[in-house]
Amino acid sequence: MRPEIYLFGDSITEASFCDGGWGASLAHHFSRTVDVVLRGYSGYNTRWALEVIEKVFPEVSRGGGAPLAVTVFFGANDACLPNRCSAFQHVPIHEYKQNLHSIVSFLKKRWPTTLVLLITPPPIDEEGRLRNPYVENPMGLPERTNEAAGAYAKACVDVAGECGGPVVDIWTKMQHISDWPRVCLSDGLHLTQSGNKIVFEEVVARLREEGISLETLLVDLPHIAEIDPNDPLKSFS
Repeated sequence: MRPEIYLFGDSITEASFCDGGWGASLAHHFSRTVDVVLRGYSGYNTRWALEVIEKVFPEVSRGGGAPLAVTVFFGANDACLPNRCSAFQHVPIHEYKQNLHSIVSFLKKRWPTTLVLLITPPPIDEEGRLRNPYVENPMGLPERTNEAAGAYAKACVDVAGECGGPVVDIWTKMQHISDWPRVCLSDGLHLTQSGNKIVFEEVVARLREEGISLETLLVDLPHIAEIDPNDPLKSFS
């Protein structure tokens, strides 16, 4: 069986297999070497993720062994403001950190050799959120702010350091892009193709730094270049 990389997160992960999505790009990048398995849950926060994590990751994985890596990409919903229209998704920042610790601990206890890669929530374009509300918004105020997202992103980075694991800080990375609200975000939160490309490139780079790359992985079954045109079936024996 091919090794696996699981993508665990909220809607930004759930939508990652769309056209140009970072998950689809990851699956294409690792084709013939790794199965990229999507486990994204739109609207979820870390509290809800912990509630379902045993169902998401049963003791016996699809391939029967430990996955190579799991990306953990939560925080955008935790960072909803507690006094705005999406308050039911809010998780206080101290609990968010504790929940991330618990998710990492669960995964490392289940699969000690698996790499757990944390990804911070993205930046927020507040004007974009006002133009694209998900629920009724009688207050006329954005349910998320970039300041709050930044605080949760820092908390995510802190947890990675405390756990001794890698992290992708897309909150910081995206804001280095000129006109990032338009270039990286489609509705003030979710990613454009350019935003997806940034996440894909950052994830690939961090995996490579941790020893997971095309150069270190075996290609599944004989490559076409290895097949003898005079006796093709010999290559499969």
